[in-house]
Amino acid sequence: MRIKRILATAAVLTALATLTACEDGEREGGRGGAAGAATAPPRGPGALPGPTEVSTLAEAQKYVQQYAPCENMSASPEDKRLPRTPLTAVGAWSVTERGVCADRDGREGITLYLTSDMKAFQEAYKQRVMDRNRADEPTYGLFSRVFVGGNLVVVPSRTETAVALAESGLRILTCNAGFGVPKGYKKEKALVEHCVLSDFVNSDDGKGSVNHQTPEEEGKERGESARPLPSRAPGASLGLPSAGSLTGLRKLVEHSVDCSRFTTDPETVSIRSIDYLPAVEGDHKAWGVRERGICGEPGGARRAHGLVWLDTVHDMLAFQNREKAAQLAELKENGRIRATRSKVLIGTDIAVETNDQASRHGLYQQQFLHLNCRPGFTAPEGYRLEKAVVKGCVLTNYED
Repeated sequence: MRIKRILATAAVLTALATLTACEDGEREGGRGGAAGAATAPPRGPGALPGPTEVSTLAEAQKYVQQYAPCENMSASPEDKRLPRTPLTAVGAWSVTERGVCADRDGREGITLYLTSDMKAFQEAYKQRVMDRNRADEPTYGLFSRVFVGGNLVVVPSRTETAVALAESGLRILTCNAGFGVPKGYKKEKALVEHCVLSDFVNSDDGKGSVNHQTPEEEGKERGESARPLPSRAPGASLGLPSAGSLTGLRKLVEHSVDCSRFTTDPETVSIRSIDYLPAVEGDHKAWGVRERGICGEPGGARRAHGLVWLDTVHDMLAFQNREKAAQLAELKENGRIRATRSKVLIGTDIAVETNDQASRHGLYQQQFLHLNCRPGFTAPEGYRLEKAVVKGCVLTNYED
């Protein structure tokens, strides 16, 4: 089963997902570092309070040293501790300088980048994550170690170093749609859509930030998160988006869904296409839907293109009961949910039906969750898994 394969490879993908530099550039045998790394000095009044512009790698090193060891700095392209990928070399991703220093005992490296355009860097990283997610690597980027602030990017190898840097003014850039910032941690807008900045270190090695929304092992202290259980019980909701009308919903999802062409015409809304099957079929009022509209090209002389249905829901229990029955019926008939069938992404009083993965990526970042009613379904640690209104279903941002 694919979910088991994903869980089995999660530890490997953790290292791969920090940054494409780490993902593509890890040498056989691990990173080699110079010996003699010192313990990080205690932070005092001189510690930089937040993201800042730095002029040189030496200044960047000084900033990092206030939170973690960063010794034996080198900017030589021949340094074996540097990632071998050309994707984040000087000149790519708006990188102007790149260096590496030794962490702790010198066996692990911290890569530092200076960039002339932080937005361009974030856009390049986001595109890399999306490309790998679409290439059947759904956990790529979920356990990000990409710290950004001002014109500085810092990518530590060790989870413990990431936890230490999370106390700085730098923020972790995460662009995997499955990531949600747990309660109690900072959540800020990135410079690009569908990415988020936070101080939460997401990790599957048991050493990241404590997620108080998931069960914790007895006696764990901050900086050591619990390992996932084989099967997770859905928890209470961390919050879902809401809109008071179709107009508000259309505005809410405009960066995730192409809704430049939109109509509420009943005949058009009820259209069926070989490439786009709606989730809601029949009388939408019986589903508890108040208003219903459709985005995209409904077809005619040409095939339909980009169809997405928007719903405002006044009876979420009725809606989820209907969707549960529809999913179970299709699973019984076909053994699976057809790829052309739209997945339902739920808000508090709204729903979006789409079979487009890129649109769902953006919607997950907006905290919409997919209603999954498949018997036995669960989600790996790091993904949201919450109780649905109807028994036998869950809300999640994980797709298997």
